[in-house]
Amino acid sequence: MKNTLMFLAFVLIVLGLLFVVSGKRVPPPLIPADSTHIGAGDNVTACTGCHGPGKEAQLKAKHPPKYDCFKCHKTVGASKRGS
Repeated sequence: MKNTLMFLAFVLIVLGLLFVVSGKRVPPPLIPADSTHIGAGDNVTACTGCHGPGKEAQLKAKHPPKYDCFKCHKTVGASKRGS
């Protein structure tokens, strides 16, 4: 019985530590609320017009994933809603 309780306590401590370590989330990068970006909506084609290869605001080589913008980037209003 004592061994079982010690094992359960150990498991709970390990799970708690994993939860704490994995809970550090970086807030999503926000899409600027300027005239250039507001009209784009959720249109990835509008993003690649400026941020595509060879464009004026080209993405860096280490930017993941290249053409799934709204997986990470959120509009200012969506961030405030908690999305």
